[in-house]
Amino acid sequence: MIGPQSATASTTIEARVSAARHRLVAAGIDEREVALDAEVLARHALGWGRARYLSRTRDPVPPAFDERFDPLVERRCRREPVAHITGSREFWGLDIAVTRDVLIPRPESELLVETAVALLLDRAAPWEVADVGTGSGCLAVALARELRRARVTATDISPTALAVAQRNAMRHGVASQISFHSTRGLDGLPGPYDLIVSNPPYVPEPEMARLAPEVARYEPASALCGGPDGLDPARELVPAAVARLRSGAWLVMEIGAGQDAAVTEVVTCQPELTLVEIRKDLRGIPRAAVIRRGGA
Repeated sequence: MIGPQSATASTTIEARVSAARHRLVAAGIDEREVALDAEVLARHALGWGRARYLSRTRDPVPPAFDERFDPLVERRCRREPVAHITGSREFWGLDIAVTRDVLIPRPESELLVETAVALLLDRAAPWEVADVGTGSGCLAVALARELRRARVTATDISPTALAVAQRNAMRHGVASQISFHSTRGLDGLPGPYDLIVSNPPYVPEPEMARLAPEVARYEPASALCGGPDGLDPARELVPAAVARLRSGAWLVMEIGAGQDAAVTEVVTCQPELTLVEIRKDLRGIPRAAVIRRGGA
């Protein structure tokens, strides 16, 4: 049996992954992404967790590894998102299943969960929460996991997206906490809610043509495009939230880069709402609008 020390450099897992990184760069993928992309695809091909992978990168290439790994790398070279190749994306420490019917969860959207949990301080309280435009269900599932007595209402206009969200709720043991509704925004939902969260479409129409191939070719335009200036969904959600939030309750909404001033104007048009703050993501981009309805 050949051990890690006797394997030549060209026959190690590390060497195969290094070669894959070069292929990804040659395909036009951002150099800042290729290291993680190649690692995730290798771990998927191996069926290993990260700790095992990192401890065994100098091992010889296992049998059939190339046959499994190379097609995955080729798919990524064609700019297919890694999440679609592996079938999932980590979000808030949870393995969230994704398909081409839903937006791939982004790390910056974790700020919505972080903010919501900080606002609802009593995690044992039976909060009423709504997730508007749930997509994969990542926000609804993460909040249900954090707030174990909360009842979460998740809405989406796409039945196929709701099916993905339901699978994720079952996968993470929170299906009994979440009710799913095929509806536009908050239509037909009376509330009242203690918290409404939403990651609405907010890409302006003129910018859709400039999106990266991974996004433009593989993710649903309906989950991305927010109208001429990207703010049509926000203009719909903010007034709808007024009638469905308890006094003192919260709306936490993700926004796009450079939209903070326009969102402030949208909220100002609703006298019962106050824009408390717009929180920045880890890159310093204004990302989460924190809005409150009346109350102390």
